[in-house]
Amino acid sequence: MIAKKYRLTEKDTKKVLHKWKPFFSYWIVLNILKNKLSYNRFSIVIWWKSVNNNVTRNFFRRRFFNNCFSEIFDNDNAWYDLVFLVKKQTKLDKKNNLSIISFDNDIKFLLDKYKK
Repeated sequence: MIAKKYRLTEKDTKKVLHKWKPFFSYWIVLNILKNKLSYNRFSIVIWWKSVNNNVTRNFFRRRFFNNCFSEIFDNDNAWYDLVFLVKKQTKLDKKNNLSIISFDNDIKFLLDKYKK
């Protein structure tokens, strides 16, 4: 997991979702809002319809925070709040390798679009 200061609270996540600049992939939407801090903050929203249980939701949340942000912390002078929103029709399953690979690929695609 990443440090708590790099994670968005529920209140800040709602603020980003209301005033957002979107980037879309096939299964995930990235919402961005500029912040006045000296670091980026992250959040992921996984709908209850996308997973079967909390164990699966926590698996994908941990995978998101552990694997996806090693390259994003070295940014120039622009700092953002990033909220990844998994679409409702997406079905995530931790036992299905195709689901895990597509989740990782969509996150990497959106991070590449964000960096440009």
